[in-house]
Amino acid sequence: MQPVGVCTAALGSLGLMRFFGVPWVWSLAAALGIGLGSGGWRLLRVICKTALRDLFGLSVLLRVKYKLRWHQKNNNTIPKMFQDVVRRHPDKVALIYEATGEKWTFRWLDEYSNAVANFFYQQGFRLGDVIAIFMESRPEFVGLWLGMAKVGIEAALINFNLRLDSLVYCITTSGAKAVIFGGELSSAITEVNGMLGKNMAKFCSGDYNPEVVPAETRHLDPLLSTASKSPPTQIPAKGLDDRLFYIYTSGTTGMPKAAIVVHSRYYRIAAFGYYAYRMHPEDILYNCLPLYHSAGNIMGVGQCLIHGLTVVIRKKFSASRFWDDCAKYRCTIIQYIGEICRYLLNQPVRESETQHCVRLAVGNGLRPTIWEDFTKRFRIKQIGEFYGATECNCSIANLDGKVGACGFNSRILPNVYPIRLVKVNEDTMELIRDSRGLCVPCRPGEPGLLVGQINQQDPLRRFDGYVNESATHKKIAYNVLQKGDQAYLSGDVLVMDELGYMYFRDRSGDTFRWRGENVSTTEVEGMLSHILNQTDVAVYGVEVPGVEGKAGMAAIADPKTKVNPNILYQELQKVLPSYARPIFLRLSPQVDTTGTFKIQKTRLQREGFDPHQTSDRLYFLDIKLGKYVPLDECLYARICSGKVAL
Repeated sequence: MQPVGVCTAALGSLGLMRFFGVPWVWSLAAALGIGLGSGGWRLLRVICKTALRDLFGLSVLLRVKYKLRWHQKNNNTIPKMFQDVVRRHPDKVALIYEATGEKWTFRWLDEYSNAVANFFYQQGFRLGDVIAIFMESRPEFVGLWLGMAKVGIEAALINFNLRLDSLVYCITTSGAKAVIFGGELSSAITEVNGMLGKNMAKFCSGDYNPEVVPAETRHLDPLLSTASKSPPTQIPAKGLDDRLFYIYTSGTTGMPKAAIVVHSRYYRIAAFGYYAYRMHPEDILYNCLPLYHSAGNIMGVGQCLIHGLTVVIRKKFSASRFWDDCAKYRCTIIQYIGEICRYLLNQPVRESETQHCVRLAVGNGLRPTIWEDFTKRFRIKQIGEFYGATECNCSIANLDGKVGACGFNSRILPNVYPIRLVKVNEDTMELIRDSRGLCVPCRPGEPGLLVGQINQQDPLRRFDGYVNESATHKKIAYNVLQKGDQAYLSGDVLVMDELGYMYFRDRSGDTFRWRGENVSTTEVEGMLSHILNQTDVAVYGVEVPGVEGKAGMAAIADPKTKVNPNILYQELQKVLPSYARPIFLRLSPQVDTTGTFKIQKTRLQREGFDPHQTSDRLYFLDIKLGKYVPLDECLYARICSGKVAL
């Protein structure tokens, strides 16, 4: 019985006993007995085990909600919050760039972003205009989007691994009028220059080589050095619920989509991390995640801009240098994705891994199988595992270190934070509804789709969606928890235990996660089909024992055995980033389709890359050899035992 039902039964019996004149002692004893007999003992157990967790979670929720209302009342934005931090300690180090050792104070970051704001305003960019940023992680990345935000210009943060069609798609669909690219990515921009349009302004930051960049490109660094470093006089008429920038996410429905990040969402994500994991301004955070991701740019850099922490930015993750960096910069907080933790565990033991000051690791994707090994070996006191896509309104967090859990929802007061797991058809991922037309909530232990009830007036529950309105509508369901409501569809399957802890089960739909990146199967299918002259292709993720995420696998219709896997691989290297290239190939006479001519992946996913399950030709991408090799039972066994590198 639900908590409300237990309480109703107990109180009802108490009232009835008193109505008939039964003494208080006997009435209370009877009510207690009825309560326990109707399942109250389970409720009592839940309360005893989760009350402190729930109370702390409620305090964090109320604190963030209060702060958001205060900022709304004062018409604050992220740049204004940053100004408050600058005023408090202008000479404190804000950002440290590991590659050069540069230390940016808050004053330096403020003046750099002012120069960005003044320069682009002088160039004619105005409120609501979009400029794409395409560069590797470094302090300038932060200063660029922050400076744009000071005059109401919106940045589109582009994944620096993208090339050719995917790169063009992301830049153009944002509506960008200009692109700022790092000198290290000059060749990538040159490759697509003709597809970006004649009116696309181009600026190069960092190493500038006139022979490599497109002819009309301007070198941004000297232009900013001569721009005014004073605060811009043109203050945009923007509030907390207006757009800040765009982060691209594969989502669960295909091609990359520009997710809208408003000022309140940026604050909400950063503030939840700050208060939930008891961070403080003296902390030093080590950030080796890409800044085009919300984890690196909001959960990480957000602690610097809003709460005054020092953040160490590393251009790219290095397993061999990770703990050396942490010890060198005396970092107290690290960020991770599941793969990072596994890579670190695979490193040989070194002195620095126990000589650091790290007390907290914040991130997502840490598997239960390596959770305790990671904390014990590296002496990490707290794991701050959380769940939440850039655009979602149903983020959850593990506040008490429960091994394997990515968060929780209170079993005692579930409606305080209206998220639910609801039943779906496992093959089609369609919502299952009851006789009233409402979604069916999952019981503890039942996997279900995570949904969050939408309320656009509440900054914690609003859903801002994507630049593409059609993509936004596809993520909203109606009549979910009650008649007339709306809910955001996460696209992810989780499972909740009887105490309310939630565990990530699967990334449904057209996306899987590999090497820290979301891979859109629709995009990879399109590339493969194009290369293979529109052949039927099904791309999906398969689990590999002992490996985080899912490895990409492509089933290709090859009835005449004409496909040459290694010629295919040469073509894939030209059009797909490394993390999106399929690790396994399955060449079949045909690919299953549904009655409506949609690719059917259920059987393929179930059979995986096991040669015992199919007579189709299987291939494995040998990273060391740089080519696909036939996958037989012997190689399969070696892969499953972890003896082959992926």
